[in-house]
Amino acid sequence: MASSLGRRRTHAPKSSSTLNDDVSCEECGGGHSPSKLLLCDKCDRGYHLFCLRPILPSVPKGSWFCPSCSNHKPKCFPLVQTKIIDFFRIQRSPEALANQDTRKKRKRGGGLVVSKKKRKLLAFVPSEDPKRRLEQMASLATALIATETEFSNELTYMPAMAPRSANRPALERGGMQVLSKEDTETLNLCKSMMERGEWPPLMVVFDPLEGFTVEADRSIKDLTIITEYVGDVDFLKNRENDDGDSIMTLLSASDPSRTLVICPDKRSNIARFINGINNHTPEGKKKQNLKCVRFDVGGECRVLLIANRDITKGERLYYDYNGDEHEYPTEHFV
Repeated sequence: MASSLGRRRTHAPKSSSTLNDDVSCEECGGGHSPSKLLLCDKCDRGYHLFCLRPILPSVPKGSWFCPSCSNHKPKCFPLVQTKIIDFFRIQRSPEALANQDTRKKRKRGGGLVVSKKKRKLLAFVPSEDPKRRLEQMASLATALIATETEFSNELTYMPAMAPRSANRPALERGGMQVLSKEDTETLNLCKSMMERGEWPPLMVVFDPLEGFTVEADRSIKDLTIITEYVGDVDFLKNRENDDGDSIMTLLSASDPSRTLVICPDKRSNIARFINGINNHTPEGKKKQNLKCVRFDVGGECRVLLIANRDITKGERLYYDYNGDEHEYPTEHFV
């Protein structure tokens, strides 16, 4: 399998010259690391980025309010079939969604296939219960609305950003692995299942320590395609000072000016809510159960999140945000 990769982001800006030396963090009581000390715009109390729960990876733009001055509990998306179908633009009628033939889905979830030359990727196996699938979709809708993000399951190319023609795997430094024909068919199967409302068995939950995070809602086999990492595609040079916490490398070009990133802050899917490991501790590394991999798929760079071991029901999903780049600060991750 291809080498892993990481999210690309900039460090928090340096402290303002107006920040008083006597400001301390309400959580740890210390005044150290002033460049990572936030002041609430309502009560003026200070908090370190890494002392907050969930942790903030960078200093946010605009106004910021501390936990005491804001309500972090998200409003749940209504568990109404028609609303969920409309939100995710499901292509089938509510009656068809409720009466899908589960026997076909079970066939897609066959045993782990291994050949002498290559281990094949597997399609996810949706939950059999239609009501449970609606609950899974509603959990994602809740997280997307809370983060003011529009649902998208594809890479998007917006005006004034990188054009689609810039997404060329041939520009990748050192070359990019081509997704095989068989694995491409598996990826397309996953996409078409989602368009019909046959969702991956994943639940987005809100954790007071980690924020929104993703749990397996049934057992998942090693090498299963979990999701594609999607969002707006832009040149890295346009995002060097971006405070987004989820920017992902799409194309690492030999010419840095042609390097591309995925920005999921406006449009995205469940990938945005899968958390990273603390890769500074052995305990953190043990949590990893996904691998983030870039492929050449039909002449375009794509990023896939793939299970790198068997995952049990109820287990939270994690991958290494850094891979080989070591640019994302994870030392304070839970």
